[in-house]
Amino acid sequence: MEQNKTTKASQWSGRWKLLAVVFVCAAPMLFSYLTYYVIKPTGRTNYGTLIEPQKYPIPPAMGITTLDGKPIALDAYKGKWIMLQVGPGECPQACRDQLVAMRQLRLMQGKEMERIERVWLVTDATPIDTMLMRVVDGTRMLRVPAAAVTSWLPVEAGGKVDEHMYLIDPMGHLMMRFPKQPDPAKVKKDMYKLLKASAIG
Repeated sequence: MEQNKTTKASQWSGRWKLLAVVFVCAAPMLFSYLTYYVIKPTGRTNYGTLIEPQKYPIPPAMGITTLDGKPIALDAYKGKWIMLQVGPGECPQACRDQLVAMRQLRLMQGKEMERIERVWLVTDATPIDTMLMRVVDGTRMLRVPAAAVTSWLPVEAGGKVDEHMYLIDPMGHLMMRFPKQPDPAKVKKDMYKLLKASAIG
């Protein structure tokens, strides 16, 4: 009987130790989740507009394809922060400037840049300029029906979806929208704070 008690005590001790290890490993992620989605500290300022993440997860079916027509989903980049731009393949100067800005903003994050993916959702079948593809090499260029993104992405009053840059968190929630012709220094500051505070992605 005494031996059984000792065995049970040893088993419970082992279980508690295992739970403690699991908690220690999971704590950073749990804290990050609470920081972003539960705790709402006062006096905190952001340049970009925070978007309620529960309302805007990545839609499961958007009809996205690679440039060569292979089906793909934005979930393919889940686990990383996604800097998102949307617009037609013609990509006028404002579009080009924003794609270049996304490239530079990622580089500005230094060693943290590997946590970021750049995605351009092209809303028509217009061929992409070869020179532009070289300039923003590394950007994931995907095609998507225009209606799919306009029904998903919120815009400023009177604005258009292709005027904004968006940020999707590693859990697949749309979390931030930057204004038209954003100030790169202010966007950089927002992203630096997010990456520094977050253990996810």
